[in-house]
Amino acid sequence: MKLDRVIAVRNNKTIYRDGDKCVKVFNEDYSKADVLNEALNQARIEETGLNIPKILEVTMIDGKWAIVSEYIKGKTLQQLMDEDAEKKDEYIEKLVDIQLEVQSKTCPLLNKLKDKMNRKISQSEIDATTRYDLHTRLEGMPKHNKVCHGDFNPSNIIIADDGTAYILDWSHATQGNASADAARTYLLFWLHGDIEGAKKYLDLFCKKSNTAKQYVQKWMPIVAASQSVKGNEKEREFLLSWVDVVDYE
Repeated sequence: MKLDRVIAVRNNKTIYRDGDKCVKVFNEDYSKADVLNEALNQARIEETGLNIPKILEVTMIDGKWAIVSEYIKGKTLQQLMDEDAEKKDEYIEKLVDIQLEVQSKTCPLLNKLKDKMNRKISQSEIDATTRYDLHTRLEGMPKHNKVCHGDFNPSNIIIADDGTAYILDWSHATQGNASADAARTYLLFWLHGDIEGAKKYLDLFCKKSNTAKQYVQKWMPIVAASQSVKGNEKEREFLLSWVDVVDYE
């Protein structure tokens, strides 16, 4: 393997291109179970028929775990938005259409979204009273079994040279309520500093999926709390500010 072309560097992994392969190399201290779970998620999502890079192998490179998948040549939706601001609305609509296609699928062997969120809220730095309230709210939300990406944002969609859209990064995939995944995408727009984009996205998602905006908004404190466990200090502060908008009945 020739790992000389770095595509991206994240907190705990580096992504390389090797010809027609994409090699994601995790840091030495990265959990083996998490690497294998990500590979398993990706393999399971492949079986739904969604357009995603196919997984080729899980291996070790210089003592580090690595996932090898197909390399998709193209540009991310985020790059396209940045390059052509006038077409941004069109790209946000494409993002929503792809997300709705993802959520039209089921994948019974994926982890359950509610279980993951309950676990994350328990791990958070939030005080016990608010945690209790969030757990109670989460339990009261309708149980669904739709495929949820968990990190659905314009940087994780690649538009190939022939116009086909591919969805990347299935490490956070679960099955659960589609509106929780929409709340996550909305918060990701905010984290990216694109508040106008967040509003357009939410309006469009609710319109196209025939979902009440208030219903997605009910998920936001829960999603923000579960996401506050990871990420840097600034992100954590921002997410915890969303938890504070919990309206106590």
